[in-house]
Amino acid sequence: MKKINTFRTLGFIWIMAMAISCSNSKGGSQQQADDQPKTFKVIALQPQSTTMYKDYPTTLQGQQTVEIRPKISGYIEEILVDEGARVTKGQVLFRIFANDIQASVRSAEAFVKVAEADVVSAKINLEKTKPLVTKDIISEFELESVESSVLAKEAQLAQANAMLANAKANLQYTVITSPTTGIIGNFPYRVGSLVSSSIEPPLTSVSNTSKMYAYFAMNEKEFLALTNDLSGKNFQEKLNSLPDVLLVLADNSLYDIPGRIETASGLVDQQTGAVNIRATFSNEEGTLRSGGSGLVRIPKHIDSAIIIPQKTTYELQGKHFVYVLGNDNKIKNTEIEVLVGNLKDSYVVTGGLNAGDKIVIEGIASLRNDMTINPDLVEGNNLSENQATGKQTNN
Repeated sequence: MKKINTFRTLGFIWIMAMAISCSNSKGGSQQQADDQPKTFKVIALQPQSTTMYKDYPTTLQGQQTVEIRPKISGYIEEILVDEGARVTKGQVLFRIFANDIQASVRSAEAFVKVAEADVVSAKINLEKTKPLVTKDIISEFELESVESSVLAKEAQLAQANAMLANAKANLQYTVITSPTTGIIGNFPYRVGSLVSSSIEPPLTSVSNTSKMYAYFAMNEKEFLALTNDLSGKNFQEKLNSLPDVLLVLADNSLYDIPGRIETASGLVDQQTGAVNIRATFSNEEGTLRSGGSGLVRIPKHIDSAIIIPQKTTYELQGKHFVYVLGNDNKIKNTEIEVLVGNLKDSYVVTGGLNAGDKIVIEGIASLRNDMTINPDLVEGNNLSENQATGKQTNN
């Protein structure tokens, strides 16, 4: 019996020894596998050319906006155009009730006729008086009195003519015409409304929108960066050498006609530190409207830019980092400076990387500083493609 128990004990010990041996063998194999560097894809950075954009909020205004106000008081008798209509210079817009003014014109005409008759009568009397003085029938004093009467009648005639001219002018003012070619605004008053020269708001406005002005502001630092490298003998020549600018409309579509920056304020706003700028866009088809909003997009071409995919970076406390591959296949987390712009899923690097550097492009969440990897060098794609129109493009 003891012999059987001894065999059982020896068998159990042998089985345990074999199990431990197998376990150590597997552990060693696993440790050896863990010690092998993992493979990660990397790219070698090469300079690329690209165009970056910076957007600035803008308000659109027609090149000429004129308020229409009556010059006389009266009731609106007729409105001859509709809101939003396109009108030409001299086209009739409103008529003001004119019966009272027409009566004033007729009365003034009558006064002129009476004054004309008085002048004729006074001159006839003068001609009769002159021979009587020569014959010493009447005195020189009486002749002077008759001559003064003629002058007084002529003055009354001049006054009557002035009253007539004023009445006719008022009659003309009952017909209100457009002072320029453009688009009609809203009508706050309707037929039958009593209006005058002091009304607020005006009858309407006419906006000449054949050219549209886009006003926007740029901080002083950006403005200097935009203009310092431009060629030109003076500031206006520098502005003329700027590239065309684009207009992003309120629906994020791109206006199909490029514009030009024509003027910039000579003063920097002390409160905001901004320079006010005006870009001009052609609008012959009337697509743009005064008071509209949008974005003025200014392009900036960059030669030999280092561009990297956004997925190769990670952020820590507001700073951007990438993993750079060293000659010993160890990676270093490297801080970089980037220009966040309008490129699709890419950054333009302005500091921290150089052409020829190799960075890890996938699986960066599993990487650690000074980690050794097995690099798989892949060819980098063109990363300079701009994103769709209207997307966020602030640098």
